[in-house]
Amino acid sequence: MNERALRVLEFDKIKEHMKKYAVSKAGKDYIGELKPYENSYLVKEHLDETEEAYNILFKKGAPPFSGLYDVRETLVKASKGMTLLPGELLRSANLLRCARNIKSFIFSKEEGEKYRILENLTMGIVSLKHIEDEIYNAIIGEDEISDKASKDLFLIRRSIKEKNASIKGKINSLIKSYSQYLQEDIYTVRGDRYVLPVKIEYKGQVQGLVHDQSSSGATLFIEPISLVTLNNEIREMKLKEKAEIEKILSVLSLKIQDNIDLIKVNAKIIWEVDFIFAKGKYAYDLNAFKPQVRMDGRFNLISAKHPLIDPKEVVANNIYIEDDINGVIITGPNTGGKTVTLKTVGLLHLMALSGLMIPVSDESSVSFYKEIFADIGDEQSIEQSLSTFSSHMTNIVKIIDEADKDSLVLFDELGAGTDPTEGAALAVSILENLKKRNCKIFATTHYSELKAYAIKMDGIVNASVEFNVESLRPTYKLLIGIPGKSNAFEISKKLGLPDYIIEEARKGISEETLKFEDLIQDLQSQSIKSQRDAIFAEKAKREALALKDKYEDKLNNLQNVRDREQMKANEEAKEIILKAKEEADSILKEIRKLEKMGYSNDVRQKLEEERLKLKNELNKKEKDLLKVDEDGEILEKVREGEEAFLPKFNTNVVILSKPDNKGDLQVQAGIMKISVNIKDLRKNKSNKKQKKANAKREAKLNISSISSSIDLRGMDSEEALYNLDKYLDDAYLGGLGEVTIIHGKGTGVLKNAVTLMMRKHPHVKKSRLGEFGEGGDGVTVVEFK
Repeated sequence: MNERALRVLEFDKIKEHMKKYAVSKAGKDYIGELKPYENSYLVKEHLDETEEAYNILFKKGAPPFSGLYDVRETLVKASKGMTLLPGELLRSANLLRCARNIKSFIFSKEEGEKYRILENLTMGIVSLKHIEDEIYNAIIGEDEISDKASKDLFLIRRSIKEKNASIKGKINSLIKSYSQYLQEDIYTVRGDRYVLPVKIEYKGQVQGLVHDQSSSGATLFIEPISLVTLNNEIREMKLKEKAEIEKILSVLSLKIQDNIDLIKVNAKIIWEVDFIFAKGKYAYDLNAFKPQVRMDGRFNLISAKHPLIDPKEVVANNIYIEDDINGVIITGPNTGGKTVTLKTVGLLHLMALSGLMIPVSDESSVSFYKEIFADIGDEQSIEQSLSTFSSHMTNIVKIIDEADKDSLVLFDELGAGTDPTEGAALAVSILENLKKRNCKIFATTHYSELKAYAIKMDGIVNASVEFNVESLRPTYKLLIGIPGKSNAFEISKKLGLPDYIIEEARKGISEETLKFEDLIQDLQSQSIKSQRDAIFAEKAKREALALKDKYEDKLNNLQNVRDREQMKANEEAKEIILKAKEEADSILKEIRKLEKMGYSNDVRQKLEEERLKLKNELNKKEKDLLKVDEDGEILEKVREGEEAFLPKFNTNVVILSKPDNKGDLQVQAGIMKISVNIKDLRKNKSNKKQKKANAKREAKLNISSISSSIDLRGMDSEEALYNLDKYLDDAYLGGLGEVTIIHGKGTGVLKNAVTLMMRKHPHVKKSRLGEFGEGGDGVTVVEFK
């Protein structure tokens, strides 16, 4: 991707924003090197990894990156065999621990969750916990080694403590002896040796070595002769301690060096994971979605927003190149949003092609372009003596040389900066040349000639940015398919220019031009209305399809539960009959034994008849279990529009089609159309009990039986969303107009999950956080449609 497009479209600002979300300097460096990928496979893979990180953040929160440092220089030192400092070893151990924790975090997932890319990436992390433990046991802080680092160090430090205790007892005794010669009755330390502060006039009274003198010269710091030996012993022990510490650090550094390749792999993986989650965090805060990636040069950015504009002020637009469109010519007033539209198209493509989720609605798409060219802004150069027109034309020449069918070209005020007639002619010629190469083009202009060119040329369409003449302000809404109308007369009149001047100006314009401008105004109004109607219709269609799928799933689940329960009941009944048969056979065996003891033939015959009677009765009950409950008279013929009874769902249905050769037909059950077999249908019958049961069920579903709030606190995201979805169905069907969802403040994960669900839920008209007295940020208030 050419550097000029990256600079002009401000891709570096996106990367600077993302760096705030990276934990390590290495992760920030990865972001700094980010550029669009060279093929569509890499683009899709990196978009998938960003989405995986986004989903993990949504479900489980931030990964455990605590204690992660940039240890690249440390690893270079270790690979060269250099001894590492305590702080460097500690940071290396932190890296190993962080890598191990991250791997565990990624793989600890709920059943059904799968994070293909992140799992494959972290699979390469090798646990080196034994090295971690050795470092943590030996090193307490940046410059502090534990007594437990080695047995010798423990013994040395114990000896030092004993010597210090001995010398302190000795020197306290000397203070009492020399108290009259001392500036103060204290001792101090100079160069790791205990000394006394002796007045200079009494230096001959205290025998010893002078180590220092006060700045005033009134005090000498003397080491008494009786302390020299003890101080020397402590000095020797300190040297032994230092040598032992160096030995410990050397051994630990050697362990790092021996495993340097594995540690480097762990480090590289963990820094890449930091980079991926920085992308996910940025997407989370940007409220972004993963777009589809197309290869045909077409794209559709739904509710696209410029990511660098304040979210409270930015206006979402639908921007697209679809069907047989190759280019879009955007016209409209200055400061109306034309340039922002160009930058939005270019920047969102640069982001998506770099593996970043973008601020658009779900189901948006981008196209894979090998190059994006942008001629935007004033590139006038005093050093090169180039005018605005010359600098633009120099850039356009480069675009003409390099652009092809895999290119997206963005022109801001094409042909501006020179004579309008010549500039418009050049602009048309440039557009026509790029169109023949099948480039995809977005261009802004003020030239009427380009509007006419877009109207008469196939593959080029007009677009405009809407302008509110009443308020004299742009709305920043893009209207594709309608050229922009020049509002100079209307604006001038609103600003107070006399009518006679405006009328004189109108006389200088041909009648055909004025009619054309009026036609544009009418088309613009109709387009705005049709776009709004189309958006409303599409939204209603999506909601209807979502409801259909939802209730079909519920119906299927209900049928599965019913079948399982019926099967279970049949099995239990079979088991009861089997036991009854076994008991009956046992009784008959006992009777036969009694017969042998002397019963007559008549009695034996009567017993045999009773036995056969019992057996036949049990067999009959067993056969009845295998029969399907007919529950009414079977239908042999059906007519479209006729009502019938469907026993398996215990409901009346309307027949929509005639049965096929297998007996299958379509019926309407409530709001759903389902397929059944004619054998499953029964004649419609008046069932008072059923009506009473239905009446009872209907009576139960009223507002008084449904709470106006639901408390989700203490639940994880998945459990909370499941319970919330069921509650919203009941509340909506129960006729509640407004409900309150209690999610608490906490980490914000549950609140964000609820907010995201409310944006897409088919029953929800709008939602907001609670106000003062309602629960504040801890609740969400929902209004139903």
